[in-house]
Amino acid sequence: MIAQPVRYGPEVETIRPDEGETVQGLKDAFDTILERTAEDYGHAVRSVHAKAHGILEGELVVDAHLPPELAQGLFARPGTHRVLMRMSTNAGDILPDAISLPRGLALKVFDVPGERLPGSEGAAQDFVMVNGPVFQAKTADKFLGNLKMLAATTDRAEGAKKVVSSVLRGVTSALGAVGIESPALNSLGGAPNVEPLGETYYSTTPFRYGAHIAKFSLRPVAPAMTALAGETIDVDGRDDAIREEVRREMADMDAEWEFRVQLCRDLDRQPVEDPTVEWDEAEAPFQRVGIVRAKAQDSWDAARVQAVNEEMRFSIWTGIADHRPLGNINRARREPYRHSADFRARFNGCPYHEPS
Repeated sequence: MIAQPVRYGPEVETIRPDEGETVQGLKDAFDTILERTAEDYGHAVRSVHAKAHGILEGELVVDAHLPPELAQGLFARPGTHRVLMRMSTNAGDILPDAISLPRGLALKVFDVPGERLPGSEGAAQDFVMVNGPVFQAKTADKFLGNLKMLAATTDRAEGAKKVVSSVLRGVTSALGAVGIESPALNSLGGAPNVEPLGETYYSTTPFRYGAHIAKFSLRPVAPAMTALAGETIDVDGRDDAIREEVRREMADMDAEWEFRVQLCRDLDRQPVEDPTVEWDEAEAPFQRVGIVRAKAQDSWDAARVQAVNEEMRFSIWTGIADHRPLGNINRARREPYRHSADFRARFNGCPYHEPS
């Protein structure tokens, strides 16, 4: 029998005494990445998920007749919202696709009513996801250690990175054959070069879900997308192979994803403060609350790429109080990610634009 969902309250979070120090360390690591890439490119890019593979416009349709525990926040009322989507990989430099990394998908939902999170401009709700169910680090200080390592190699020795990535893909493939997945190895270049449109994406970290607590997920349901699940892209001699494949596929594909929420039902079994713990779906099932649709389109339309890739930012802290990010990792992402966006806007002389 599935337990009742846990009620949200401030007591579900445990503030660590070193969080301020860790936040400053993250800002410093981001600065290393940002300054090095801006110097090399003559243009500032994102400190994480710098390389985009596709920009899509579509809609989120919130399901009608949701039960009370699912009819929360953005999903409290049925309706249709315009959305923008950005598909990416997680490095802070723009690498050839032979260096294979986890996929990301950021979703910006327009015209979302409700009390805003502090410092959250506009009227959009952002969801930022990756194609794996858990975060790569248990705590923000561990995340900082990983980021420092990435910062030290940003925009350096691409040839060596290609070799390392090839070796790590072999290691992760061998581990996968015996049922082991390593987010850490994936983040270092061991991720398989999968089709972004066939992947399921996860928030990995928990959020307030109105009166409850949840993780989020986008799962492809269009037959043309499910056929791509597990397929890999041939990147040999093609630095932008992923972008090219997504553009070819989206030219005549109507994409659809289920938007799902996974309600926390036991704080010990589904912890708020440790995002490396996968919430067992047998105990806390994902449940559909809406559908995201993107009709066939040019996924690398120049005007949309300019508007989204250059003039917008995506942040888990852009949104409403009913979807407040929870846990140490999420708290530590707030200031550094804003710091990164501010650097990009300042260096490029292009303020970011939040839809109102």
